[in-house]
Amino acid sequence: MAGSQSYTEKEEQQLLLPHASKSRSKYVLVIHGGAGTMSRKNSTEAQLKAYHNGLRAALLAGYEILKQGGEAIDASVAAVAALENNILFNAGKGAVYNAAGKNELEASIMLSKPPSSHPSIPPSRRGFGLTLLTHIRNPSKLVRELYLSPVVAPHPFLSGENAESIAKDLGTIDIVDPSYFFSEARWKEHRRGLGLPDTPYPPGTGSDTDQKFEDSLDMFPTGTVGAVALDIRGCICAVTSTGGRTNKLVGRIGDTPVMSAGYWAEEFKMKPTWWRKTWNTITGKGHDKNIAVGISGTGDGDYFIRQATASKIARRVQFLGEPIATAAKVAVEDLRRDGGVGGVIVLDSAGNVATPLNCEGMYRGVIHEDGVPKTAIFSDDVLE
Repeated sequence: MAGSQSYTEKEEQQLLLPHASKSRSKYVLVIHGGAGTMSRKNSTEAQLKAYHNGLRAALLAGYEILKQGGEAIDASVAAVAALENNILFNAGKGAVYNAAGKNELEASIMLSKPPSSHPSIPPSRRGFGLTLLTHIRNPSKLVRELYLSPVVAPHPFLSGENAESIAKDLGTIDIVDPSYFFSEARWKEHRRGLGLPDTPYPPGTGSDTDQKFEDSLDMFPTGTVGAVALDIRGCICAVTSTGGRTNKLVGRIGDTPVMSAGYWAEEFKMKPTWWRKTWNTITGKGHDKNIAVGISGTGDGDYFIRQATASKIARRVQFLGEPIATAAKVAVEDLRRDGGVGGVIVLDSAGNVATPLNCEGMYRGVIHEDGVPKTAIFSDDVLE
């Protein structure tokens, strides 16, 4: 396995401690708003404040559901939808343009086990991915509906016109004209990236009065938005949404809707090695333990696909007994080794959170039972 290491018995016991420790929280929500080339020097206080406020609003949207005993699936979708509705982030309203000057959106959802609100969903259903959407205001809401509709959408992955046709038939999803996604800042990124003048704007659009800043922090972003939630029943749900890469080829599919690449959620039984059996006997723990993990990635999705980054993290936890912080760091460094920019958010069923990145910044945040949203942007920031 790429990046694997050998550990002494003492080191293995130390790695086990986070798994054996008492859960710190009954529910947790962690989010990201994209990763990439961000400049602290070139940003203003107003810009930074706007991004922090956007992250906090998303955290609080999901927290309101979790604190009421709600499902992880609903909390994570609420958080992502808040980011999709915020023009600052590369998803929904703030989505970037492809090489043809169009918006093609993607989203995904995955659960460690079916939500208790829908007991008829088979555990084998796992998750759902969507790509090449052009009329869906909140792809995160559609991917939730399709995951919960195995009769209507029996597959794990749909795209384009047929997915949007199903959305219309459902009658619960907001369908919008493509002009809804217009953003002056994103349009300028697209045109300048192709060496073209800023204008003309797409037909039916003009200067976007909702655009608060001439330039966003993440020029030519490669990021996404995502949320991973743990609810009081121990279910973990990961939801991810994106507009993709600026000036991507028409029809390009990134890691966001590709299960195992940009997203993952799973519950599995840890298989104890001899040292784990000994340690569990000493600490009075059982020999087998169910652990759930959830992952959402952001960055250069082509590399996430090539390395199956999300599932790699889960496999390291399952088979090497690594804490999520160790597993996630190795996976992110593997991306760096091959030239892939990005980061991940990871959550386990003990409430442990990891948010490693290999670039200048990643919009990120976490909220625990105390209801205090903590956010960060640059690589050397501390969540606060």
